[in-house]
Amino acid sequence: MTRRTRRTRRAAALFAAGAVLVALAGCGSGSDGRADEALGTEGVRKPAEPKASPGLPGMPPVLDPKDVYAADRPNALQPVAEKFLSRVYVPNTNSNTVSVIDPEKFEVIETIKVGEQPQHVVPSWDLKTLWVNNDLGDTLTAIDPVTGKTGRTVEVSDPYNLYFTPNGKHAVVMASMDRELVFRDPKTMDRVKTVPVSCAGVNHADFSMDGRYFIVSCEFSGELLKVDTEKMKIVGQQKIPFKGAMPQDVKLSPDGKTFYIADMMAHGMWVLDGKKFSTPKLLRTGKGCHGLYVSRDSKEMYISNRGEGTISVFDFPKNRLTKKWKLPQGGSPDMGGVSADGKTLWLSGRYDSEVYAIDTRTGAQLARIPVGSGPHGLAVYPQPGRYSLGHTGVFR
Repeated sequence: MTRRTRRTRRAAALFAAGAVLVALAGCGSGSDGRADEALGTEGVRKPAEPKASPGLPGMPPVLDPKDVYAADRPNALQPVAEKFLSRVYVPNTNSNTVSVIDPEKFEVIETIKVGEQPQHVVPSWDLKTLWVNNDLGDTLTAIDPVTGKTGRTVEVSDPYNLYFTPNGKHAVVMASMDRELVFRDPKTMDRVKTVPVSCAGVNHADFSMDGRYFIVSCEFSGELLKVDTEKMKIVGQQKIPFKGAMPQDVKLSPDGKTFYIADMMAHGMWVLDGKKFSTPKLLRTGKGCHGLYVSRDSKEMYISNRGEGTISVFDFPKNRLTKKWKLPQGGSPDMGGVSADGKTLWLSGRYDSEVYAIDTRTGAQLARIPVGSGPHGLAVYPQPGRYSLGHTGVFR
């Protein structure tokens, strides 16, 4: 598919999304097996075989069954990450550049030219590479977090967003306009398996605590998918029960029981039981609900409301919204991440060519930093965590 064709399809999809809104949905299933006892040759009953591990084969063990983010505590960097430069990498979709921000000085210190329409900057599973997703350029550009310099460029069709399976076995490209989930080798990015999808606009995802399935949002058709990680197969699909739904970011609750899906047209997030994959319920947060980010203590989630320039705060133990912070002079808070020490929330200002730094204790704006045009999925790096699941930094 040519760039022109993909650009035309994207424009058509956006037009259709704006004119005819569709619904979002969720996914979930799971099974548990126990080996049967077997009789020996002399009629003596043998002990049952050990129960298979419930987790995805090859996935690092869950540190705390009550908190999937237990490895993400303040400044708990892996040894490999301790030598990384402390930076905020901002992909400017319309400028075809990445603005590099020094988070201590709150200023841009470098602008890197990349491919056409960079959408997200994504940490690799092993934390050693940052991948710039050049969507219309059909390429991934590598950035070395030790030096901050670009490395190789890899040809990959329609890389709107990028994720990694919890065992590090595959990269998963969200090929939005190609209508595919593409499983690839995480090092070479060679194609391993292509999974066609019938929904429009696959873009964001998150994995279950055991890693055996993940939930995917389909922006332009208002749907959710449930995908079996090991089988690389769609096992569930549903429409969101809201006319004109446009689901965005997806995030798992610390206890692993609930998925939250931001919806910029329903102006809130959908609350989904991933295992049952039952109909989700809407919790309104604010106009243009878009990005979801968990605090370093796993107690809160920061929710960017792009359409009204606010950030809502959801309290996990209380199971309700407790605060709402408004950006001075407004803005369009979109995607981002939390600093390694947990004190600063960084968000791109999608329609204002700027980046916001927000104090996570008070909600006060610390800085507004001018960047290129159309800033989108910025990555704060490094961050705590043993491995990356992708997007702008989902660590476990």
